[in-house]
Amino acid sequence: MRGVLLRSVLAALLLRGLGEGSAPLHPDSRSHPRSLEKSAWRAFRESQCHHMLKHLHNGARITVQMPPTIEGHWVSTGCEVRSGPEFVTRSYRFYPNNTFKAYQFYYGSNRCTDPTYTLIVRGKIRLRQASWIIRGGTEADYQLHGVQVICHTDTVAAQLSQLVNRTCPGFVAGGPWVQDSAYDLWRAEGGCECTQALRFAMHELQLLRVEKHYLHRLDRLVEELFLGDIHTDASQRRFYRPSSYQPPLQSARNHDHACIACRIIYRSDEHHPPLLPPKADLTVGLHGEWVSQRCEVRPEVLFLTRHFIFHDNNHTWEGHYYHYSDPVCKHPTFTIYARGRYSRGVLSSRVVGGTEFVFKVNHMKVTPMDAATASLLNVFNGNECGVEGSWQVGVQQDVTHTNGCMALGIKLPHTEYEIFKMEQDARGRYLLFNGQRPSDGSSPDRPEKRATSYQMPLVQCASSSPRAEDLSADGGGEQHGRAPGSRAQPVLLATLAGFLTLPHWGGPS
Repeated sequence: MRGVLLRSVLAALLLRGLGEGSAPLHPDSRSHPRSLEKSAWRAFRESQCHHMLKHLHNGARITVQMPPTIEGHWVSTGCEVRSGPEFVTRSYRFYPNNTFKAYQFYYGSNRCTDPTYTLIVRGKIRLRQASWIIRGGTEADYQLHGVQVICHTDTVAAQLSQLVNRTCPGFVAGGPWVQDSAYDLWRAEGGCECTQALRFAMHELQLLRVEKHYLHRLDRLVEELFLGDIHTDASQRRFYRPSSYQPPLQSARNHDHACIACRIIYRSDEHHPPLLPPKADLTVGLHGEWVSQRCEVRPEVLFLTRHFIFHDNNHTWEGHYYHYSDPVCKHPTFTIYARGRYSRGVLSSRVVGGTEFVFKVNHMKVTPMDAATASLLNVFNGNECGVEGSWQVGVQQDVTHTNGCMALGIKLPHTEYEIFKMEQDARGRYLLFNGQRPSDGSSPDRPEKRATSYQMPLVQCASSSPRAEDLSADGGGEQHGRAPGSRAQPVLLATLAGFLTLPHWGGPS
C-alpha cells in the first residue's frame, strides 16, 4: 500500500508538474531516489495545506445570516474547556416569543463523562444592531428570569451549598443541599440572587453570529451559532462584554451527522445530563503541518488564518499568520512569517489532558497586503519596524534586526508559556489546540499566566516526514491513545504575544 501511494504521488507530479507556474520533475540518473522522494512528498504535502487554506479564503461555502435567526435548539459539539479550568457542555433553546432556556452541564474531568452539576438558565433575549465591536456579529440584550442549580452527587451538593453560604451568608436555608434537587441561585421575584458564588454570567448572549455551512456537494446543511467569549479571568466574567466567540453550537435540526456528542446532548436535560463517550488523551507528540479550519476571530477586531510547520528533528517551528479585515477572510491586510524554537514541557497538573510547553520567537518577516497597512508601517521612524519608509504592498521585509515591529505590537526575542492538547474529530482527523489568549490583551510571558483554556483547533494537513512508513493513509496503525508518527517529538503550535492583540485597521469596526 505504501509503495502504491508513493508511486502514485511521484507519477502525478512527474506528469503534471508541481502546480501552476512550477516546472515538472524530470528524473535524473544522477539523482538519488531518496532525494526525489523527499522533493515529491514535500510538494504534495504543501499542495494539500495550501488547498485547505485557499478553500477558506474563497468563502468555504459559508453564508452568514444578518440579522441571525436563533430560534431553535443548539448544542455543543463536544466537551468544552473554559478558563479555570471548567469542563462544560451546553444545550440552549430559543423560542419564538424571544424567551430562552439554557442548560450548562458541568463535569469533573476533561472528557465530560462525570457530571457534577447543571445550571438551568431562563430569560429573554432581544437582538439589536450589527456589532460595532466585531464585524459580522450582532449585538443583543438579555434579561434573566431565573437561574437554578441541580447537583448530581451528594458530595457536590454539600460542597456547593457551603460555597454559596460562604459567599452569601444565610442564603442556604433548611440544611445542606441534596442530590437531584433544584435550588434557586437567581429568581426575579423576591430578590433571590447568589450567582456570584459560581462566578456565573450569561454575557455570552450579548454577541451572536449564525453561519450556514454546506457540506458534501452542497447537499447537507450545518448551522452554527457563535456566542460571545468568556473572560479568561473568572473574577471578571460578570463585568466583561464579549469581543470574540466561544466554540460554536450546532443546530439540532441541521447538524453534522457525524457528531455523536450533538445527539447525546440534544437528548439530555437537568435530570439526565449528557455522558459523552470516554476517550483516551492523545500524547502531544506530533509533527507535520497544521492549518486553520475556519476564518478565526480574535479580540479587538482581528480576523486571521494560521499555517504551522514543525520540525521535530531539531525542535524548531515556522508559522504563517494571514490577517484580514473581514470575518470571512477575503480581504488581506498583512501577513507575518515567524520562526523559533521550542522545548518539551510536562503534563499539566492544572488542566487535565493538557501539556505545558515553553517556546521562543526569534525571527520574523512582515508583508503588508494593502495600502493602508503599508502607509501605517511607513509612519514609524528609525529602528521601530524594518527599514524606515521602505514598505510596499506585497513586498516582504525582515524585521528581526529591528527587534520586531512596534507598529504591530511585536517585540523580539520573546518567550511564552503555553499549553496544548490533541484530539481526533469524528472523521479521524487530528486536531491541535493551543492556549487561549488572555482577555486583557496581555501575554503569557510568565508560568503563572499560562492559559487554562484553548483557542479554536487547527487540523493536520500533512505529515512533515517523507519516510515511506509515514506515507500510510492510516497513520501506520497508531490510532489508540497516540498521534500519528511513532518517533515524533512533542511540538509547539506557536502563538505570538503581539499577534492576537494587534491594533485594528484595514476595515470598519
